[in-house]
Amino acid sequence: MNTALYPGTFDPITKGHTDLAERASKLFDRVVVAVAASNKKNPAFELEQRVELAREVLSHLPNVEVVGFSSLLAHFVKEVDANILLRGLRAVSDFEYEFQLANMNRQLAPQVESLFLTPSEKYSYISSTLVREIASLGGDISQFVHPAVHEALLKRYHD
Repeated sequence: MNTALYPGTFDPITKGHTDLAERASKLFDRVVVAVAASNKKNPAFELEQRVELAREVLSHLPNVEVVGFSSLLAHFVKEVDANILLRGLRAVSDFEYEFQLANMNRQLAPQVESLFLTPSEKYSYISSTLVREIASLGGDISQFVHPAVHEALLKRYHD
């Protein structure tokens, strides 16, 4: 069974993330969307809420499961028995960092391959950071995120 692990902070999960998960669900028997605790990044939502939102957004994909994690990715990939690390690349600027990560993960978990997917062009400019910033300043983010995420961001920044 081919299992892909798609890790990220998903703070918040965007339509670009959803696009990658949907396409990965067609390529792999099982896709684990792994929501990282990432406390150093000072996320807008707690881990449990990010996991809950991702589950709601991706509930239409029967072979995709969403889990939270706070361990080293190279250890977690073994825990979920994944053989692929799936990473998204929006722009050339993402590549250098992702290339470094892939090489480090290859050293830490040599049995796991890294695979890069790019989002559809219509989502290539969307980032969680930009979505959070727009939401915090009262901008309309409805075109970038699922309605449940939109509602959660409105509550977070404007209640």
